[in-house]
Amino acid sequence: MTIIDNAVYVDGLRTADPEGLDETYFVLRQREGMAWIGLYRPDAVELRSVAEEFDLNPLAVDDALAGHQRAKLEHYGECVFLVLRPARYLDDVEKVDFGEIHVFVGADYVITVRHAESPDLARVRRRMEAMPEFLALGPDAVLYGILDQVVDEYEPVAAGLENDVDEIEDDLFGADPDVSRRIYELSRQVITFQRATSPLVGILQALLAGTPERVPGTELQDHYRDVLDHIIRLNERVASFRALLQNALAVNAALVAQRQNDEMRRLTESSFAQNEQVKRISSWAAILFAPTLVASIYGMNFRDMPELNWLFGYPFALGLMGAMGLGLYLTFKRNKWI
Repeated sequence: MTIIDNAVYVDGLRTADPEGLDETYFVLRQREGMAWIGLYRPDAVELRSVAEEFDLNPLAVDDALAGHQRAKLEHYGECVFLVLRPARYLDDVEKVDFGEIHVFVGADYVITVRHAESPDLARVRRRMEAMPEFLALGPDAVLYGILDQVVDEYEPVAAGLENDVDEIEDDLFGADPDVSRRIYELSRQVITFQRATSPLVGILQALLAGTPERVPGTELQDHYRDVLDHIIRLNERVASFRALLQNALAVNAALVAQRQNDEMRRLTESSFAQNEQVKRISSWAAILFAPTLVASIYGMNFRDMPELNWLFGYPFALGLMGAMGLGLYLTFKRNKWI
């Protein structure tokens, strides 16, 4: 259904539930009350019908049809056009789901155009209908109720993000390889959430100041101030999340660098130990190679080898092998290879 709820109020009381928009226009003119029309993803025909009846600005209507707008407040004569970015925290996937709502507020009408499930405007309507004296203040009272609901729904989101930040702080020193990705993804959600909440400060300040065509009464100003105080505290909280995530990213980078340095040191120590073993093996191989060389020379079966017939040939060969081995041993020992 495109039309979620549609009613005409007189002195804060719900007096009619028209079945269609044409009946709403007729009853509104007849009873001179206030129309509150709730639309969910309306098509161009339905929204332009409302726009023609209440003389809505075409640029604002185009924004409401297209969606994907930033949070903002615009004045078109007596009409106020407000865009809000409600949010809800999805526990199962630990992510924030952002919605969008467009609100047209005039002298005798409130038109809401939702593009997502949040905020819960049915709850706002029940709350306002339970306070007819306050609702009798007119469309601005409904505007306050919508703003208050959107800001209230930000609280569970902030709590969920805070829990995610705490989990990341716990995982920082656990050598989790995915913690950098989690920090980056959570930082993006916090930044998007901050973009949704930050403009509300200026929006509420503008509503408090009013315009020559629309000056809020004292009671409405008090309620706007309450929402403004709430959103200022929320923005400070979200800003702290962003600062914590930036610090966590810096700490994680330092920890990664430290682990890499430790790994390089261990590899260097291992390589040094391997080099020492290679030097020892090479030294003993050279020592053993010296007598092997002498023995292999005199082991060749040549006839003309004078040393073979020499009386001291055998002792000389043994002495030569021993001297070469001892000389190499002393050399390697002095160089600390063995």
